[in-house]
Parts: sequence; structure tokens; C-alpha cells
Amino acid sequence: MTTTELTLVIILVSLLSLFFFLCIVAMVFIVKILHTVRRVANRAEEVVDSVESAADVLKNAGGKLALFKVLKNVIDLTQRKK
Repeated sequence: MTTTELTLVIILVSLLSLFFFLCIVAMVFIVKILHTVRRVANRAEEVVDSVESAADVLKNAGGKLALFKVLKNVIDLTQRKK
């Protein structure tokens, strides 16, 4: 191999190594971002469930004897979580 060819091979190998290294770093960041997004989605799902439960309590609390209905709903919620 001539000096020119050897120089080109060294440059190409260096660039390829740099490219692989940057790809690995990018994949690590992508995995971290996906983990964070999954955690946020799970938390949002918990919040939605909580809001739905609160809406059910308020929906069932109207009318006569509303206090007793609220107490019944609270008891139902605590028994459901067990």
C-alpha cells in the first residue's frame, strides 16, 4: 500500500470509529428518554384513574341522603383497593 492509501484507510477507520461511538451514545440517550416517557405515562394513567374515581364519587353523591352516599362511596373505594 502506498502512503496515500494508508492515510485514507486511517482516516476512514477513525471516522467510522467516531460514528459508532456517537451512535452508541445516541442510543443510550434514546433509551433514557423512553424510560422517562414510560414513567410519565404510567403516572398519567394513575392520575386519570384517580380522577375517574373522584368523578364517580361526586356523581353518586347527588340527591337525598348525599352524606350517606359519599360515605358509601368512600367505603367502596377503600374496599376496592384492598
